[in-house]
Amino acid sequence: MYYVRRGQVPQQRHTQLRSADGRLYAEELFGVEGFVGRSSLLYHQLPPTQTHKVELVREVELIAVGEDQPHRHHLTKTDQIPAHGDAVTGRIPLYFNADVVFGVARPGGPMPPGTFYRNGEGDEVIFVHEGEGVFESIFGSLRYGPGDYIVIPIGTTWRLEPEDGSAHRLLWLETPGEIEPPRRYRNDYGQLLEHAPYYQRDIRPPDEVPPHTQEGDFVIHVKTRGRVTAYHYRHHPFDLVGWDGYLWPFIFNIGNFQPITGRVHQPPPVHQTFQGRNFVLCSFVPRKFDYHPLAIPAPYNHSNINSDEVIYYVAGNFMSRRGVEISSFTVHPAGIPHGPHPGTVEASIGKEGTEELAVMVDTFHPLYFTKQALELDDPAYPYSWLPGEDAQREASELAERGPEAFPD
Repeated sequence: MYYVRRGQVPQQRHTQLRSADGRLYAEELFGVEGFVGRSSLLYHQLPPTQTHKVELVREVELIAVGEDQPHRHHLTKTDQIPAHGDAVTGRIPLYFNADVVFGVARPGGPMPPGTFYRNGEGDEVIFVHEGEGVFESIFGSLRYGPGDYIVIPIGTTWRLEPEDGSAHRLLWLETPGEIEPPRRYRNDYGQLLEHAPYYQRDIRPPDEVPPHTQEGDFVIHVKTRGRVTAYHYRHHPFDLVGWDGYLWPFIFNIGNFQPITGRVHQPPPVHQTFQGRNFVLCSFVPRKFDYHPLAIPAPYNHSNINSDEVIYYVAGNFMSRRGVEISSFTVHPAGIPHGPHPGTVEASIGKEGTEELAVMVDTFHPLYFTKQALELDDPAYPYSWLPGEDAQREASELAERGPEAFPD
């Protein structure tokens, strides 16, 4: 990212910064990769180490299921998930491997007063499908709304404050690596290049806010090493008088992604928005179609030879899909081809553009499914490429037979 400064900081790092009454503020280096990665310097009113109570909250365990099932395509329908919990406790993990975990959440309300969250294991992304409010963090605040990617670095203390009456639907992702713009979009100085589909000015850093001085019982739930631990403090954790550096949370709205188009159909890498460790995150946005006189706008059939492709459908009609509802995921795993559904290729020819909106996660190591993912699975989806109404009815009948539809 780029350099940002908020509030008071001393002229030189690691030197004294004092309050008007002479109190010495506590400096904290907030950095990754030891002392050689991106970092920021934070200046607290009180040392961030003054916890008076530490207790275990819960264990966090991901269990893979369905390993005894055939290797096939999946359609995961999440539109009917009931609202429950908050932006953290309401999370439903669906897919995971050693590089990434992601799923959905429909929080029923805000996080409890005085409660905050910190992921000590990796970076996080929250994609706001529905809902509005304020993302509050130790770095400051950011208003969020539909289409916003909230990117949260590892170790950031934060909470979401939804607007009253604002129903939320979130796609969330966490990774032990860093979430960052693709390297091919950046020069040696980290500046986004002219051919990049977005620019630094599209990235919103936290707003400057006055430090919190409240006293009471404030709890930070820290996720690390497969568990959540509560750290209690007698002072508000958002007590910074200033900070500066290159590591901070930000918001990027999917509507600011400028699609890259061509005379013929462009491959998925043109939609890449962020990169992580062994996976990419892409944005499919409204765009003009290909302009070669013989162009076929619908994507060609392709084999995911060494990657799993997951698409979350946000809005519009995806040009290559039939029968896939909003808030659903399609999962096209490595080793088997997939492509446009019957009729969509011919239907796309001559069209000038698409209004589709979707988020894609491509992983380069196999994904595992949770119990919740298989409970939301449509078993008829592998047969959705069969032509004709009779074939579609046959697929539905096979699906109704349950496990018998997928013989060993």
